[in-house]
Amino acid sequence: MSEYSSDPGAGVFSLSQIRHLMRVEFGRAQRYGYPLSCLVIGIDRLEALRDLYGYDFRESVLAAVIELLQEETRTCDYLGRLMDDRLMAILPHTTAEGAQAGARRILAAARKLAFTPQGANLRVTLSIGLSHYVDDNTLFFDSLVEAAEGALGEAQKSGGDRFVHRVPGPREARSTR
Repeated sequence: MSEYSSDPGAGVFSLSQIRHLMRVEFGRAQRYGYPLSCLVIGIDRLEALRDLYGYDFRESVLAAVIELLQEETRTCDYLGRLMDDRLMAILPHTTAEGAQAGARRILAAARKLAFTPQGANLRVTLSIGLSHYVDDNTLFFDSLVEAAEGALGEAQKSGGDRFVHRVPGPREARSTR
């Protein structure tokens, strides 16, 4: 499967591939007038978990989260790995409300993941930054990605285990658990 990255979880696009797909989907959304949503997902405290339990544990958590995302997204959605072990999901034909419902599903599913490193019973949580395109509210795909990344940062600063929705432009972000 040469079109996919070699990261944990088959079917996950690399950084350059997912950014290219975002650019293509954004162009289509502009041209044909359909909604497009972007999720940037981070695993809360992943580096601290690596420090406590090791690199292999970090990779197993990342692989489990990728599998969860593949189960919770549609086959027409795109999933890619960004830098710093963040993930991006591109959701074509998805309104802000649909993306928010998806984010809630992902958060609920993540809360059910259980790991037992070194005999400890451990749960992980996620933070999600969400942005969307509809009705020309955004001129460039980079603005959509930046809004989702900014929303992710806000979700993490608020303690994680939540999503924050940010509309590209001057509007304020909203946080939801």
